[in-house]
Amino acid sequence: MKLLFDQNLSPVLINHLGDLYAGSNHVYNLNLDRVSDTEVWEYARKEGFLIVTKDADFSDVCTLRGFPPKIIWIIRGNCKTANIEAILRNHYDDIEALNNDQTTGILTLF
Repeated sequence: MKLLFDQNLSPVLINHLGDLYAGSNHVYNLNLDRVSDTEVWEYARKEGFLIVTKDADFSDVCTLRGFPPKIIWIIRGNCKTANIEAILRNHYDDIEALNNDQTTGILTLF
């Protein structure tokens, strides 16, 4: 499973979570930080990423366009990157289940 981190998350998550989510990337590194959510969504679909975001926009796109890509929506106010890392580590099994589930496109984590 590879994750594509939205601009509202730190790029350091790529390295911090590389042991679990090899091949992950950040929209900034891919020059996708200034394009529309639809363009990010399309890139993730073509390249086999799950999108990780703290923004409801991708949930809306997924509802309209379907999946893939699947969305991991982290509903947490301002917090440290270490908190986001812990959430993604602690919910690895849930993320893997999302990735394998043919009927679910969005996982909401708190």
